[in-house]
Amino acid sequence: MTAISRAHSFNAAAAQYAANRPSYPPALLDTVEELAGRPLAGARVADIGAGTGIATALLRERGADVIAVEPGAGMAAQFRHALPDVPIVRGDGNALPLADASRDLITYAQSWHWTDTARSVPEALRVLRPGGALAVWWNTTAFDVPWIAAQAERIAIHCGVEPGPRARPDDGQAARLAGLTGFPGLRHTRRHVRWSRVVSLDTHLANITSHSAFLVLGEARTQAFLAEERGRLSEMFPDGTVEETYVVDLLVAIRT
Repeated sequence: MTAISRAHSFNAAAAQYAANRPSYPPALLDTVEELAGRPLAGARVADIGAGTGIATALLRERGADVIAVEPGAGMAAQFRHALPDVPIVRGDGNALPLADASRDLITYAQSWHWTDTARSVPEALRVLRPGGALAVWWNTTAFDVPWIAAQAERIAIHCGVEPGPRARPDDGQAARLAGLTGFPGLRHTRRHVRWSRVVSLDTHLANITSHSAFLVLGEARTQAFLAEERGRLSEMFPDGTVEETYVVDLLVAIRT
């Protein structure tokens, strides 16, 4: 299964994604403001790969003037339902449908890895004004929580994907993996923001199966995993609630 196929798989599960995926903590937006060197209030922001609008909504709540860019029809439809007064255009990070030097901040929440960074970094530099910032972040697995680490291993085995590395890359390696090195006029900083949310078991299971590894797996195999996982977690969490813990991995690059 290609990366493009996995990226497009979200369109058929947009409602599931919107209802169950985690958002981001206020501390993340505080850190973006700190590293970008300006408040979000009044900033001209483009949220790329905006999906159903999870990050877009938070940016708008901070007072940013946001436009969303989203390649998928299903995700864009869900976005318009949730945020009818926020402009959204179809496109992707490799060829932004935005004017030169038109944005103070460009954000990618959970979507930077779907781009070709040899194209998406120059595009970000083109669209950012001098002194503007590119912020990319992901909710990543808290492998130091034993049950979460064990579940991640079960998912990898069941879906036939490579398990995520337990050790996090250092800052330099993270920037290289994100494709943010080797571009003149771009300096980057990395931060981690740890947070958690308490959700029902149903929401937790719907969240994990909204990821592309399950969306391309097929209904029968997904349901087989859910049946086993529900039984396992019901024994671990008899009250029917689960605390999901995340570490947001954030990289902010400034166009100098």
